[in-house]
Amino acid sequence: MRRLEFVAPRRLEFREVTEPKIESDDQVIVRPVASTTCDLDRAIIAGATPFQPPFAIGHECVAEVVDTGDGAGVIPGTTVVVPWHPCCTVCATCLQGRMADCERVPRFAMYGVPLGGDFGGLFDDLVLVPFGAALVPVPDGVAPDSVASASDNLSDAYGAVSRALATRPHGSVLVLGGTGSIGQWAAGWAVMLGAARTVYVDRDEESRGVAEGYGATAVASHHELDRADAFDVLIDASAHAGRLADGIGRLAAGGHCHSVGPYFEPTTAVPLGSMFMNGISFSTGRPSVSVVLGEVLHAVAEGRFDPSPVFSDRLPFDDAAAAVAELPRKAVFVR
Repeated sequence: MRRLEFVAPRRLEFREVTEPKIESDDQVIVRPVASTTCDLDRAIIAGATPFQPPFAIGHECVAEVVDTGDGAGVIPGTTVVVPWHPCCTVCATCLQGRMADCERVPRFAMYGVPLGGDFGGLFDDLVLVPFGAALVPVPDGVAPDSVASASDNLSDAYGAVSRALATRPHGSVLVLGGTGSIGQWAAGWAVMLGAARTVYVDRDEESRGVAEGYGATAVASHHELDRADAFDVLIDASAHAGRLADGIGRLAAGGHCHSVGPYFEPTTAVPLGSMFMNGISFSTGRPSVSVVLGEVLHAVAEGRFDPSPVFSDRLPFDDAAAAVAELPRKAVFVR
């Protein structure tokens, strides 16, 4: 079988590897049918991360179950979202909602980056999933390619906004874009979740257009905002320390910032003095998307949210090696 490997900046190749085999009752083998790159993948392919090639890339996909262990809990033929983080769903950490830190896989385990071992990538022809319980069926009527990013970016954006607004109902939301899809979806989720006001900041005109299509106000720079503007929630998808610090400075007393990263510098400056005086809270971290995947898929199935505007291209799976190397905005590759 083939797996898609990142071999050098702006260079990917399909390489032949041995097919995976079921070795325990919990395991499942899936065949990706709609795969896409997340914002981190784009940084990896551009050579802007510390992760050294070669390795299998990709951790966002919808897949078809092709084989299972006796206790995996899914049946062949089911179309499922594969969360980017393998997780058992039943250990103490998973039950706390921290499924990205599952105790039954190595620390930092994920598809598409070999930080906690080699779990393959979600552009592979076949992928061994350690725990079938982690897979979430795609609802009837939902096109697999429309939720290919539910594995990570789409759900990460939803989780960031929904958690912040849960304690600030109808609060105002400022979204700093710049890394790709997460910021655009965060703006859309904020509007859908009833934010009193949603403002999206991004230098990229096309990204601003997508955010405006979701109902957000979009500006190219924070300098276009009134200095008196104060927001209840800041979602940072800029990967830019200066913009992050400025955004935090625009939070109202008691506001919250969630940063989706990625920041690879040893330190990143934030204005702790003003955060202390204004009671600003800050969160970041690898998202445990399994916690919110059901909510995300139901919103799409019920027609309350459409992820499709963020996807730039719909391309054949076999074109992935050449096309992904060119860093398309957010292409989805389908079988």
